[in-house]
Amino acid sequence: MIRTDKTIVVEGKYDIIKLSAVIDGVVIPTGGFGIFKDKEKQALLRTLAEKTGLIILTDSDNAGFRIRRFIHNICGGKNVTDAYIPDLYGKEKRKVKASKEGKLGVEGIPISILEEALTRAGAACTLTDEAKRPITKMDFFDFGLTGGANSSEKRSLLLKKLNLPEHLTTNSLVTILNAILTYDDFTEICTELFHQNERS
Repeated sequence: MIRTDKTIVVEGKYDIIKLSAVIDGVVIPTGGFGIFKDKEKQALLRTLAEKTGLIILTDSDNAGFRIRRFIHNICGGKNVTDAYIPDLYGKEKRKVKASKEGKLGVEGIPISILEEALTRAGAACTLTDEAKRPITKMDFFDFGLTGGANSSEKRSLLLKKLNLPEHLTTNSLVTILNAILTYDDFTEICTELFHQNERS
C-alpha cells in the first residue's frame, strides 16, 4: 500500500476500486470524457494541482492520452506528473469484449505494475508528518457544517471560500479538505468565515 498526499487522477469508478488496494490517499475520477465539459471538476483539479500536486493515471489507449493532455492544459502543467501503465492486451473481467484498441485499462492492470508506475511517478515520496491531525466529520458537526438547521448554507460558504464544486458530498469534502488543508487551517477558516457571517 502506497501512502501519499498527492492526488491521483483516474478515469472512472472501477479504476478507483482497483486503486483502493494500492493507494492510501485521494483518488479523483474524471468521468471519462465528461471532464471536457465539467467546469466544476476542472476547477477542483486545478485547486488540487496547486495544493497537493496531481499524478495522472489514465489508460494507455488514445482516449486515456486525450484526457491526460486535457488535464495538463487546464492545470498549466504545474505540479502535474504522469504515471504510465504499459500496453497490456486483453479484456477486463466485467466487460463483454475488449476495448477498441484491445488494451487493458487501469482496472485490468496487475496491482504490482500499478504500484511500480505510481512509485516511479513520485507517489510514495511524501507524507513526512505521520502525526498530522486529520479533519473529521465530528469537526464538521462542531462547526455546524452538518447536523444543524443552516448546515447546508455553511457548507456552501466554505465551498465558495475554497473555490470547490458546490455538489461535493460531505464524505468527498472531508477527503479533499484533508488533502489541501491542515486541521489548523480548517479551524481558522471556519472560525473567521462563520463569525463574519453571524455579524453580517
